[in-house]
Amino acid sequence: MNTTYNALIVPAHLTQPVRIETVDTDMPALQKLVAGNFESITSRDWHVYLNDEGNRLPQNVRAEVLIREAGVYLDDAFNGTAVFLGHGSRGDESDAPRHLIRLAEQLFDLPLAA
Repeated sequence: MNTTYNALIVPAHLTQPVRIETVDTDMPALQKLVAGNFESITSRDWHVYLNDEGNRLPQNVRAEVLIREAGVYLDDAFNGTAVFLGHGSRGDESDAPRHLIRLAEQLFDLPLAA
């Protein structure tokens, strides 16, 4: 079973770039990316992992904008690094959806896809 996928990474710090990165999706690797235990927010064909104790991390304004522009409306503030992945055919992980990457490119005026 494949555990590496192309994720859309949105760091909280504005000085760090939004990027596409091949990540291992096992629990220890995801915990390292989000700096601790994580929770997820799910949409139709994607989900995002965030630190579940986000209030101790910097607010992630870019992730908030992307999540809301992608059609998920929550009152919560999002903190720390956000890791976006897609839903696989059997409920497993998959690469971040192309439409979500295009939306991030438009919102943040960044070329992300190769």
